[in-house]
Amino acid sequence: MTSAPNTPNPPREPREPNTPGRPPVVDLATWRAARDELLLREKAHTHEGDAIAAARRRLPMVEFDGSVEVVGPDGPVPFLDLFQGRDELLVYKHMWYDGAPHQGQCEGCTTTAWHLRDAVYLNERGVSFALLTTGPWEEVAAFTEFMGYTQPWYSVRGLPEPVGGDMGYLTSFLHDGDRTFLTYSTTGRGNEPANPSLGLLDMTPYGRGETWEDKPEGWLEGNHACWYWRSDADGNADWAPTSRPVPQWTRPGATPEQTLGRGGPHS
Repeated sequence: MTSAPNTPNPPREPREPNTPGRPPVVDLATWRAARDELLLREKAHTHEGDAIAAARRRLPMVEFDGSVEVVGPDGPVPFLDLFQGRDELLVYKHMWYDGAPHQGQCEGCTTTAWHLRDAVYLNERGVSFALLTTGPWEEVAAFTEFMGYTQPWYSVRGLPEPVGGDMGYLTSFLHDGDRTFLTYSTTGRGNEPANPSLGLLDMTPYGRGETWEDKPEGWLEGNHACWYWRSDADGNADWAPTSRPVPQWTRPGATPEQTLGRGGPHS
């Protein structure tokens, strides 16, 4: 078994304090004053997030036929089964590349799904969780076994929205009596709550290490967006055919390969 080391990137060269490109070095009292000033903005950000969540709860809903069948380990089942007797359902729609080996599946979706391996707190609050994808079930079953995922997966191949359709999003559903509704879906960076590593990186001095981030003048330039989703066998961020989505390096048999074996994603 090949696995990535704990430090996937070479250490950065040390730099002297108060050199160009670094924030100033100050005493603790000065730091606390600056921290308190930033806290005001953080509180405003939190309150605005609460207001957005309130507006999200008031979005109109789309009713659809919950008896439509998806395919899981027990064969075709009604979409309603995914609620597992609860009223609410949150799903992550995992992109899929037909015929691609495990290392060729979507880097971002693999990383997001890795962060969603336990839904115990969602379940406690009456929310079920599942992953949906457009891949054929035989391929999906092999991939999920290799990855060691514990949450339920289902193929929605050929199904229209809101059950099928575009992949790569978090989507919420409501079951009320004999009626089923689409209530919300993310777009783009709306998936970030499912990947808490991103929020934690935002708290670190160098952040996510991406070029788009606003950094102090002279700070490390960074890499292209999502550079850490894929790495080589030594843990270095690399998008070459011999690399894999980072979570795969912990899986038995995750050796370097020569091809991603994929075309465009199936949707």
